[in-house]
Parts: sequence; C-alpha cells; structure tokens
Amino acid sequence: MNAIDKYDARATKLNSLLCVGLDSDMTRLPQSFRSGETPQLAFNRHIIDATAEHAAAFKFNIAFYEANGASGWTQLAGSLEYLRQHHPDAITICDAKRADIGNTSNAYARSIFQELGFDAVTLNPYLGRDALQPFLDFPDKACIILCRTSNPGSAEIQDLNVGGQSLWQLVAEKVARYWNDNRNCMLVVSATNPGEMARIRALTGDMTFLVPGIGAQGGDISAVLAAGLNSAGRGLIINSSRGIIFADDPAAAAADLRAAINEHRP
Repeated sequence: MNAIDKYDARATKLNSLLCVGLDSDMTRLPQSFRSGETPQLAFNRHIIDATAEHAAAFKFNIAFYEANGASGWTQLAGSLEYLRQHHPDAITICDAKRADIGNTSNAYARSIFQELGFDAVTLNPYLGRDALQPFLDFPDKACIILCRTSNPGSAEIQDLNVGGQSLWQLVAEKVARYWNDNRNCMLVVSATNPGEMARIRALTGDMTFLVPGIGAQGGDISAVLAAGLNSAGRGLIINSSRGIIFADDPAAAAADLRAAINEHRP
C-alpha cells in the first residue's frame, strides 16, 4: 500500500475527503496554549483529537514550524508521532514545495520521508524531473506536484502560453504521462479555478488532487466536486486550515465541512 492507497482506504472508511491543515502559526495560537514549553505540539494534539473522526488527512505547512527554530522542528516531529500512535491510517502531508538540484533534493527527500516520516510532500516542478527524482524514487510515498495554485498571482506564470497550451496544462500532462512511473504522483489543483480543475481531470484520469482554496480563500465546494471527483467518487483531498483550526469549535467546523462535501458527492 502506497500513500495514495492509504488515503483512499481512510477516505472510504470515514466517508470523508477532508484534510485538516495544521498551520499552527505561533502568533495565532490561543493564549491557553502559549504558556507551555511546546505550544505547537499541545495545540496540534488538541486539533487532532477534535477533528480526526472527520479527517482523512492532515497537512503540515512546514514554514510555521521552521519559523520556530529547533523547537518548531521538534514539535513538528512530536505531532507526527502523535498521529502515528493514535491515527496511523491518516495520511500526513508535508507542505514544503521542495525542489532543488539532485544531491540537495536527495537530502530533502531523506529529511521529509525518512527522518520525519511524512507520507507525502508538495513539490515544485519548475526545475524539472531530475530535481524531483529523489522524491519520486520512494514508491510508497506520494509526490504532490504544484499544477494550478490558489494564490492571486498564480496566473502570472501558470497561464503562460507554451506551444499553444497554458503552463499548468503542460505540467498536468507531464506528470501524468512521464513522471508517474511509480503511480505515486498527485497534483495541487486550486478550488478557486473549478473550470481549469475539470480540464486537469480530463488530462490526468483518476489521479488524486490536493485541493487548497476552500474556506478562507472562497472556493465553492459544489463546483469543485463537480469538476474534480474521479471515477471512484474520490480523487480529491480537500484542505481547510485556518477555517478549522482557529474556529471557536474545531470539531464542529470539521464536521460541518465534511458534511458539506458529502452533500455534493454521488
């Protein structure tokens, strides 16, 4: 079972396509968590306990831990260990957007997949396949490659015309046809562009997409599901971070989003 199979199994078990983003920004943690020595770890345990029955995946934006120095790295590792102990079937995603020349990417891959033990990582395709090969060579892990992102300036580069097609289309085709030898590739596809998501789905078959842009960024759930579900009625990892973890009631926020997603699934 690779990471994509692992996600599909938990998504089926929980009837959920929800991913909770543990973007545990120290400046936004509730005051009740800030007094201890490991505030991010304590907060993450709280969120995991509150939302795990609704979430098929958990995504960690690594920037919020790196910003806290060595302590942040330790608390990130502790959060992953807590998930492995209590919810070992939940997929863990490192949102790091890595890519570099071969020996550097090799070190990044070892750090994320072996040292920390993540199931999946987000990657930047701009440097080409050789830069991502050290990640792709882990057949049991998932490589989630940026394709169509949710930030306002994404069109500046991603909409560039390359031989008659947009760059994001070229990335989708390249990943699906040439980079997915181990069947361990996914794509990042924004909820804010459902029309383009539908075109990416047509280009990539049943490939799984990590979907940012729901919640604080305004993506429409019904449009995303209509555009993005694969032939198995899955194929989407729908992430919400701030809208859940900083809600007054994270458990209720996760349950409500999961219910809203399922309302529009076949």
